[in-house]
Amino acid sequence: MVSENQKANRLINETSPYLLQHAQNPVSWWPWCKEAFAAAKENDLPIFLSIGYSTCHWCHVMEQESFEDAQVADFLNKHFISIKVDREERPDIDNIYMAACQAFTGRGGWPLSVFITPEKQPFFAGSYFPKNSSQGMIGFLDLLSRIAELWQKDRASLVETGQKAIAVLQKEATAQKKEPDFRGLKVAFDQFVGTFDDYFGGFGQAPKFPSPHNLLFLLRYHHATGDAKALQMVQKTLVCMARGGIFDQVGFGFARYSTDPMWFAPHFEKMLYDNALLAMVYAEAWQITKDPFFKQIADETLLFVEREMTGPEGGFFSAQDADSEGEEGKFYLWSTSEVTEVLDKEEAAFFAKNFDITPEGNFNGSCIPNLVGNPDFKKDEKTLAILNKLYLYRQKRPRPFLDDKILLGWSSLMITAFSVCGRIFKNELYVKQAQVAADFIFTKMQAQNGRFFATYRAGQAKLLAYAQDYVFLMWGFLELYAATFEADYLKKALAIEQILQEDFWDEKNGGLFISDKNKSDLPLLTKEIYDGALPSANAVYMTCLIRLSHLVADVKLEARAKSILACFAAEIEAIPAAHAMSLVALLYLQNSGQDIVITSQKKASAQPMIDIINSRFAPFSTLLLKTEENDLAGLVPHANNMKLEAGKTAAYICQGQLCQQPIFSLEDLQNAL
Repeated sequence: MVSENQKANRLINETSPYLLQHAQNPVSWWPWCKEAFAAAKENDLPIFLSIGYSTCHWCHVMEQESFEDAQVADFLNKHFISIKVDREERPDIDNIYMAACQAFTGRGGWPLSVFITPEKQPFFAGSYFPKNSSQGMIGFLDLLSRIAELWQKDRASLVETGQKAIAVLQKEATAQKKEPDFRGLKVAFDQFVGTFDDYFGGFGQAPKFPSPHNLLFLLRYHHATGDAKALQMVQKTLVCMARGGIFDQVGFGFARYSTDPMWFAPHFEKMLYDNALLAMVYAEAWQITKDPFFKQIADETLLFVEREMTGPEGGFFSAQDADSEGEEGKFYLWSTSEVTEVLDKEEAAFFAKNFDITPEGNFNGSCIPNLVGNPDFKKDEKTLAILNKLYLYRQKRPRPFLDDKILLGWSSLMITAFSVCGRIFKNELYVKQAQVAADFIFTKMQAQNGRFFATYRAGQAKLLAYAQDYVFLMWGFLELYAATFEADYLKKALAIEQILQEDFWDEKNGGLFISDKNKSDLPLLTKEIYDGALPSANAVYMTCLIRLSHLVADVKLEARAKSILACFAAEIEAIPAAHAMSLVALLYLQNSGQDIVITSQKKASAQPMIDIINSRFAPFSTLLLKTEENDLAGLVPHANNMKLEAGKTAAYICQGQLCQQPIFSLEDLQNAL
């Protein structure tokens, strides 16, 4: 173990909580910087690159077993330059070397352990390694020894492997353009049907991830085709997730994934982006079905974010760890004795009966509160009062680690979520929270020339933002406009689009590079279309472009979206269900919604019409508001022909190239919709 007198290494000057977790390791860690690579060249050493994140369980395990171990540290310090990277701060680095790991081994994960040349070329990669070899698995010490020996005796083969790996990744990054095939929509839907769990919802078996972008696609597929199965799969999944242990029944919010098919036992870490996307899905499901259960879960998810993931200045924190007091999930588990200590006899019996709290426990001798076996239970005021008592008691326990860095992209997703829920539920407080967070980004995270930083912590913004950050921010501004009709948000979305073109757009092949093409310090530039834990930046960009195109009547924006589809069409068609957000864009192109402009002297006068329009689930339609305060002059040319008439509110509905006569009554508007 690390000595109490151990000197801090170079990571001590970083702001990333993950890097700071390793700042007292005896390993002489470097952050990713040009000085580290210069040291590798000067000392003629290979580089050990370790990539992880602060709430990663197996990252903690490898640190305890190897990076805090003096024997391992001595060997690393003598034979390697060791670089530690926070994947959440540097998704561009993680993307390249994770792709290399998957190419070498057929799988990937974190911690990501990669050995590279001083020229940044990977020649060996893996994930977690135990310190010592056992049961056929090579230990980290033996691996280090073997690689150090090869570096001295057969370096040429290692360098050749690294060069070939980069060449393969470069070839894969160069997409072949082809026309998108709309048949992929039905193929993807059939793939989802084929893997759907009819008993517990979700897709596939354990481990089971919420994958909210898949649900966003299915809601839109249902809207476009009327297929009842698409909606049924979403409803079943949302209900089962919200009744399982993956949803924190006491403090609310969703954990990252379930370790079993029934959503009962989660991996207990909570990620900001999961809760942002899931809040959106539950809100849209309520908009379609008007099931109050879906609204309740959306509200509770946002309540979790408000009280546990929001900083004093309005920015959103990144994640909560799964571990506390050295045990995964300990913070969230209950015993019958604790429950009776907090609640009176009647309340304790009620909670135990309904939330599966038993003396023998349902999880390693303790209890995960859940409603898996209680499908008809509805939370009323009595239940919520009991849960609040338990929540306040639980807050006094030693808490899991909070990664309090603020990431531009993830915070932008939460801005989107608060805006969507504010619009759908007519909740001005949600909209205000989104606006405060947007103001925080402009105040604290803006760089020069209108650019932004990717991360903020401890009063310091750093690292220029990535394509994903800008795309998610663009999405947030579009939803803020839809929730407020403040034209400034539309202008901001257009400004983000300009930055994406200048800094990230591939002029030769189309699509967005992950990192700034003008400032990259990596061996190659890569693009991503596959939906992982987060929806692909290129996919979300397509939907934003199409939506903007309809809002401001600029056909060039939609043409750019089509060019991205052409760029990645072959990849999407190979596994359509792995590209759900790209298929959302394809649905948008295939289904021409209504583009509506309301004219009114005051927003308040237009509110009844706005409420009618927003009551529907209409994902392929747009709504603009022209008032005396927001006349859209110069921003939306076609709105110039729609006059403000004294004392009158009018709705202009266009579809395709055809526009109807202005509508003045609520009844006529309802009929036209």
